Amino acid sequence: MSGPFGWIQMNEFTGQSTNRRNYLRAVGAGAVLGTTGLAGCLGDDSPGATGLLSTAVTDQPGDIADFESCVVTIDGIWVKPRDGDDDGDADEDTDDDGVQEQDEEDVDESSDREYYAFDEPQDADLVELQDGRTQLIDEDRELPVSEYEFLQLDVSNVEGILADDGSEADVDTPGGAPLQFNLRFEIRDNQRTTFTGDFTPVRRGRTDGYLLQPVAQNTGVSYEDIETDDADEE
Repeated sequence: MSGPFGWIQMNEFTGQSTNRRNYLRAVGAGAVLGTTGLAGCLGDDSPGATGLLSTAVTDQPGDIADFESCVVTIDGIWVKPRDGDDDGDADEDTDDDGVQEQDEEDVDESSDREYYAFDEPQDADLVELQDGRTQLIDEDRELPVSEYEFLQLDVSNVEGILADDGSEADVDTPGGAPLQFNLRFEIRDNQRTTFTGDFTPVRRGRTDGYLLQPVAQNTGVSYEDIETDDADEE
């Protein structure tokens, strides 16, 4: 089963855990995934083996306090299967709050990505996603068992209203490109991967505009077994 749904789920972000452009960085169950020792984690990687991916979003630090609301519309996700010649996660500059300084040149828009459109666009108000709250935007999407380089959110619109005077803010991603989270994650056979991406609006110097940027330290991934009816059969 795949695709988003008509309801919104809010929950506490545990730490284990926008126009067409965003990525998420993943950490695995308390340990950063290295380039060795991963084959045994994936389980059955034979042709046709699949697992489930659920995607959630949250918002921490940055300049979100400037906003009365900041609603991001997300139409789908991109993922990229890992290139076996790549030795590790990409290094990125971050500030003291873990906000990554990302520009258009940092974003992979190659044909190696795979795109998954949501059944319906999903809206997420970043103001409502502070203090550890998350919103599930896509649940139990079936993907091939593999390691993946990143996850991107396909954002079609951002509407920001400033708290001080109620005016509309100019909010976008750098160069209109996707927002990319460069930490690897896995899709494992008969397991659910939950990818929680943290991003926030950051003011552009002395201008009135804001850029959405990923937050590495609060982006994460968790894994759990999928319950099946077989467990209830004798």
